[in-house]
Amino acid sequence: MAKKLEMLVVSSKVKSLLKKAKCNTAGDALDGLNGVVHWYIGEAAARAKANGRKTVRKHDFCACA
Repeated sequence: MAKKLEMLVVSSKVKSLLKKAKCNTAGDALDGLNGVVHWYIGEAAARAKANGRKTVRKHDFCACA
């Protein structure tokens, strides 16, 4: 069984945005989004380290090449 990740997203804010988009929120949707956020943070940290930095900057989160 996979270790449960610490929740980093604010569920009420996510649900509110989805409601404005006229969508419902499944029980596992927030866990999925939280997993993506954890992945993005890991990727940004790796990019910063690869560039010789200890500080993660805005462009480390950019999905562009």
